[in-house]
Amino acid sequence: MIRFNLVCDAHHHFEAWFSSSSDFDEQSERGLVCCPHCGSENVSKALMTPSVSTAREKETSTRLAMNKAQSAALDQLRKAVKTIRETSEDVGERFPEEARKIHYGESEERGIIGQARPDEVKSLVEEGVSIAPLPDLPEEKN
Repeated sequence: MIRFNLVCDAHHHFEAWFSSSSDFDEQSERGLVCCPHCGSENVSKALMTPSVSTAREKETSTRLAMNKAQSAALDQLRKAVKTIRETSEDVGERFPEEARKIHYGESEERGIIGQARPDEVKSLVEEGVSIAPLPDLPEEKN
């Protein structure tokens, strides 16, 4: 896995993980990479400083992939995402439509999850509909 620092055309900075550099390129070309702040699909890699480590540091980092605080935070995030998924209605591709209905009071207020294209996300955000992406987290601890 490779972590990239990304930036959108509105100058929002964020990070994302990809299996390879070509994976980022392919997803970006397909319109699957978008800014979590504004929904813009015009996202590019930001400059990153190279990580240079000594053999000793590599040995240490191999044994200790994450410190305790990071591990605890990741565990909390996993629990939160699991709870949200278990207590929300999965409306699938109807997510934009259902989110609007709830926002405008046309449907009962409830937690929903589903899928939305980047252009749909942007439109929802522009309308003031409160939404947030749910991360797909690996179940195994890396």
